[in-house]
Amino acid sequence: MTVTSDAAGTAPNDSHQKVTWGHRALEAELATGPDGALRLVRLAHPGDPVSQSAEPDAPLHLVELTALGHGSGWSGPRFTGTALGARLRYRTHTIEERDGWTRLTAELHDDGTGLTAFVELSSPVGLPVLRSRVRLRNDGHEALVVQSVSSLLLGALPAPDRLDVHRARNDWLAECRWYAEPLSASVADISVDVHQHDSRAALSLTGRGSWSSGGHLPMGALTERDGGRTWLWQVESPAGWRWDLGERHHGTYLALNGPTDAEHQWRVGLEPGAEFTTVWGVLALGSGLDDAFGALTSYRRAVRRPHPDHTALPVVFNDYMNTLMGDPTTEKLLPLIDAAAEAGSEYFCIDSGWYDDSTEGWWDSVGEWLPSSRRFPGGGIHAVLDRIRERGMVPGLWLEPEVVGVRSPVASELPPEAFFQRDGVRLSEQGRHQLDLRHPAARAHLDRTVDRIVGDWGVGYLKLDYNILVDPGTCGPGDIAPGAGLLGHAQAYLDWLSEVLDRHPGLVIENCASGGMRMDGATLAVTQLQSTSDQQDPLRCPPIAAAAPTAVPPEQGAVWAYPQPDFDDDLIAFTLGGAMLGRIHLSGHLDRMPEHRLALVRDAVAVYKTVRGDLAEALPFWPLGLPGWEDRWSALGMRVPDGRTSYLSVWRRGEESEIRLPVGHLAGREVHAEILHPSLPASRSAGSALWDGSGVRVSLPGTPGVLLIRLTSTA
Repeated sequence: MTVTSDAAGTAPNDSHQKVTWGHRALEAELATGPDGALRLVRLAHPGDPVSQSAEPDAPLHLVELTALGHGSGWSGPRFTGTALGARLRYRTHTIEERDGWTRLTAELHDDGTGLTAFVELSSPVGLPVLRSRVRLRNDGHEALVVQSVSSLLLGALPAPDRLDVHRARNDWLAECRWYAEPLSASVADISVDVHQHDSRAALSLTGRGSWSSGGHLPMGALTERDGGRTWLWQVESPAGWRWDLGERHHGTYLALNGPTDAEHQWRVGLEPGAEFTTVWGVLALGSGLDDAFGALTSYRRAVRRPHPDHTALPVVFNDYMNTLMGDPTTEKLLPLIDAAAEAGSEYFCIDSGWYDDSTEGWWDSVGEWLPSSRRFPGGGIHAVLDRIRERGMVPGLWLEPEVVGVRSPVASELPPEAFFQRDGVRLSEQGRHQLDLRHPAARAHLDRTVDRIVGDWGVGYLKLDYNILVDPGTCGPGDIAPGAGLLGHAQAYLDWLSEVLDRHPGLVIENCASGGMRMDGATLAVTQLQSTSDQQDPLRCPPIAAAAPTAVPPEQGAVWAYPQPDFDDDLIAFTLGGAMLGRIHLSGHLDRMPEHRLALVRDAVAVYKTVRGDLAEALPFWPLGLPGWEDRWSALGMRVPDGRTSYLSVWRRGEESEIRLPVGHLAGREVHAEILHPSLPASRSAGSALWDGSGVRVSLPGTPGVLLIRLTSTA
């Protein structure tokens, strides 16, 4: 790492300051121009050639922001070229290396408003990943209302006509659907030289409301069509985000933002002395998509809360999906518990309905979280929890902590300020009120609930669901806009989760929101598991399971496996095979299965337990590219850091019975290909996998079919 600057002083506007910062995997260069504004002029792997595709002025100011009375420098849908951002002048910077990270904090200031911006750049040493956020402090004498502020800005990328942009639709039951198109399809060539002005066009993507990944993942990527370089990003916001791409001085810029006034009704008032800090924006560099996703996966592991679950990867049985579907009783659960234990499950989670004592349905009455006496006669729910423990498993329960049904007594017991509201009216959505976790009464209610369930009842696993969408948010006391209230609640919710885990360090928390509707980096950094989907059709699961590691490390990605007694042997193998390179969330009426089919389940779980130890450090790759929703063949690979071992999950849903999967990182080696699942194949699902020197030739005669393959290099 080298630094060249007047780090202790204030840079005069006519001086040129240069800062070179980074480590063995990432090199960043920041510089001031004649105007005194600091810019990120280079971000690359060390040794990469300096790009000549953009003009010297293409890099962006280090911060862009808008505030009431201080708009854009020019009109358009972009979040660059802001008047206030252009006035921020470099003062000084500090660099710190600690705990495997290097951090640079640059201080910028605007004399007119007194606003000071601290740009916090950080990177895990050895990873080509940049993490950035901005802290604003009002050092002036008058209040300032901020309408938008960037988290991360990067300019001087190759021109739009040289880049493809990648996005991931993320809908209920259809998560992680990546698609690509030329950036020039949105940012057209307008003959900039003729007009002496950049295009006003921007390709933007926005996430709104309390489902942070509803509609799209808060991610994106650019790939260079000729050179293969990749820029992959994520916005770590639990509530509201935006990214946009556009042309600037014959190059391309990228802007990452949390919520904004224009698109999320977000504003924050900064009185003199007050501060606000943005969400994190993260950018990973790679020589291709697989390489960039590998770096981002390692980064996600570096920033998350440590927990034993990340290396143990226990098998969880959950009684909901295609099984009890929210209707648990003692009579139904006891034989299911025995069968789950026999199949090899290590956790057993009782899903929704355990609190329901009514005959009118529980949807709009939840909130007390007390066990039903009607569903659990005799010994109550404690007898069921004891049975789970007796069978050697850890008991779990489902909760939807942030909601209170309109018919629940809790709705009247808590003060009005403990709930989301607009214009003094408490919000209702699908018969539920939304708690505001910034209010102490709301937190105290949930603390009592969790401490009772975990501390008194001995529950070791909580599946925390969230099944309503609140948009744009709440205007509670102190909020000037609903988007700010939503972000404040969402961050308070994550703080609450951290406090719960501090009190109960052995507790495992699964994050769920109707499947994968809150699959964001901020939440993944706190919770141990992430539900990836609620898709009930096993034939629709492969593209979701194959693409899930783009959003979540494999050891955190919960994938349903719900074999049924009426499935034939091939469909049972297919259903179980989809979860082998993630986290098996077992379900299905195992208690009704004939012995030979239960043996298939036992065998699949046993195989998973032999490979899960490798998944905690493995990096994903996609031999056939990221899967399409209707693809007849899909494949997901995991590359183990030992350099000798890789795994492949291959799904066939149609077309020809043979396919070749290139595996470039093992090319030229002697490799043994071993089929691990199904290891008790039925006649139609018997397949083969042969190494040909640079890839695997796979045959799957029957459809649907699946194989889990281990590749072991002799060198």
